[in-house]
Amino acid sequence: MTTPRTAIVTGAARGIGAAIALRLATDGYQVAVLDLDESTAATTVAKIADAGGHALAVGVDVSDEASSQAAVQRVADELGAPTILVNNAGITRDNLLFKLPVQDWDSVLNVHLRGAFLMVKAAQKHMTAQKFGRIVNMSSLSALGNRGQANYAAAKAGLQGFTKTVAIELGKFGVTTNAIAPGFIETEMTAATAERIGIPFEEFKAGAAAQIPVGRVGQPEDVAHLVSFFVSEGAGFVNGQIVYLSGGPNN
Repeated sequence: MTTPRTAIVTGAARGIGAAIALRLATDGYQVAVLDLDESTAATTVAKIADAGGHALAVGVDVSDEASSQAAVQRVADELGAPTILVNNAGITRDNLLFKLPVQDWDSVLNVHLRGAFLMVKAAQKHMTAQKFGRIVNMSSLSALGNRGQANYAAAKAGLQGFTKTVAIELGKFGVTTNAIAPGFIETEMTAATAERIGIPFEEFKAGAAAQIPVGRVGQPEDVAHLVSFFVSEGAGFVNGQIVYLSGGPNN
């Protein structure tokens, strides 16, 4: 019996990341659930264990080089060489450009963009050694521009260029790199956005759904399903692609 592959999912304590971790565990992978707070990551691990899967909670600051390297090494030591990496960790610090503090620009870029770079840099050696790897970076529809999100949009657009470059560099080692750019996904983060602008969440969702061709907002499981495809054995010829997962032709 072959040993199951090991997957790392960052920002996996809740929302989209948790849904991805649960789906990959259901698919048969061992899953390292990474988040800033290891105790919150343990909640996702418990759900995976209850469903019969095998997972490990790891606390990490993806924007810190030493922390990201230590996290990847711990995963390798305790679960086995990680050959699947989903860079999902992210934060928002929304504001109009003229009111946006430099610190909020830096923190968003550091988590999304620097974090993805550091995690890929730490994990790629395990993938190239195995001659197999799957990297999925989480971009966003906001990469096309979104009022009040100069920092977030820049980070998510940057991830697309990063994705395409890593795809070129690592492709010859059997490692594919793709990105998913979700539109409106129903999460705690979108609920917080509705609260911030003073609109009831159900009304906020209904307004968004009215603009989406498929007539509904997205769910974390929609993202997890696409990740499941990207990391599969059969997706080896899909490399350097950006998929806008938004219920319509937004790109």
